[in-house]
Amino acid sequence: MGHLDGQVAIITGAGTGIGREAALMFADEGAKLVLTGRRIEPLNEVVALIESKGGTAVAKSVDMEDGDAAAALGAWTLAEFGQVDVLVNNAGHSTHARSIRHVGTEEWENVFKVNVQGVYRLTQSVIDSMIERGGGTVITTSSMAAIRPGPLGGIAYSAAKAASYNMMRGINSELNAKGIRASTILPAEVDTPILNNRPHKPDAAARAKMMAAEDVAKAILLCATLPGRTVIEEIVMSPTIPRDRTRDIEAAAKAGSSEE
Repeated sequence: MGHLDGQVAIITGAGTGIGREAALMFADEGAKLVLTGRRIEPLNEVVALIESKGGTAVAKSVDMEDGDAAAALGAWTLAEFGQVDVLVNNAGHSTHARSIRHVGTEEWENVFKVNVQGVYRLTQSVIDSMIERGGGTVITTSSMAAIRPGPLGGIAYSAAKAASYNMMRGINSELNAKGIRASTILPAEVDTPILNNRPHKPDAAARAKMMAAEDVAKAILLCATLPGRTVIEEIVMSPTIPRDRTRDIEAAAKAGSSEE
């Protein structure tokens, strides 16, 4: 028997990277999954892999920048499965311009829509059902940038991830007594497709020193599978071996400027 047998989980950003690895691990533990992302093709690939092993998963194309769509996803899952035991808020993205000097209003707002508004709307859509059932787990993939902001993550991303981090802390303060637990994962550099959008794209040598997506997925799984009596409030994760990020930081500082 798996640790998540009989449980229903929503995982956002599940088509690639951390979300994909978490989905496969949750399926191995017996969870029924609703997997979301913008692009349906990679989601369908994950679903097919899970189903080939006898698991249950559904792919839903949802843009988490759309708060109404995020809330509708929660409502759909409750209507379809009758419950949501675990919510993994994993979807997120950053801006191209990283400096407060260069980031535009539209870029800033889009980052907050997916990293804050989407997390808030989706979480809110399922939290009452968790309380009624006597328990539930909300896990949010934040970032090291939330607690150590800088040009690498960017001003908008750092601020948005700090907001989602504090949202989870607020849930614990308010709802632990009702059986709800909220966990925040705060990883530093992880080798995922999101790195392709950085002003300076890390090469293979740089990526080799980073954490792998499966490392963070294991932390997410731990938060979900510990007995309900225990909440992991936060996990801070970093690569063991540091790397020289001078070129990355220089490129980030210039992104969106006339010097780029």
